[in-house]
Amino acid sequence: MNEPADRSPAAPTPAVVQQSRPSVIQLVFREKGALYAAYMPLLTDGGLFVPTTREYRLGEDLYLLLTLPHDPQRYPVAGKVVWITPANASGGRTQGVGVRFPSDEKTRILKQKIEELLGTSVSSAKPTQTI
Repeated sequence: MNEPADRSPAAPTPAVVQQSRPSVIQLVFREKGALYAAYMPLLTDGGLFVPTTREYRLGEDLYLLLTLPHDPQRYPVAGKVVWITPANASGGRTQGVGVRFPSDEKTRILKQKIEELLGTSVSSAKPTQTI
């Protein structure tokens, strides 16, 4: 039986990664209390908790269309999932994901607008949906 002289294993084939478009979620805050509960001031560029039953992975892109209280404008935010609160989380926490804002000028202005809206409550000890 003749065997091929070269017995080196075949080069592994690269995995095909499906590049899907990021999910788009409309997030409307009608009251400052709801915005306070979702806002994540601990993140350098800011971020929000997004209640959702959809499964996401850390680092996944998520596109938000954000509406703030008493503001008719919708703000587009291309964020990334930075934490996940699973279904049936301890303490009765709402299922969803934490989305970090990108580090750009438009979002910096949005973060500033959110913090102006929330005023001193940003540093409140009142419980939130976030960290």
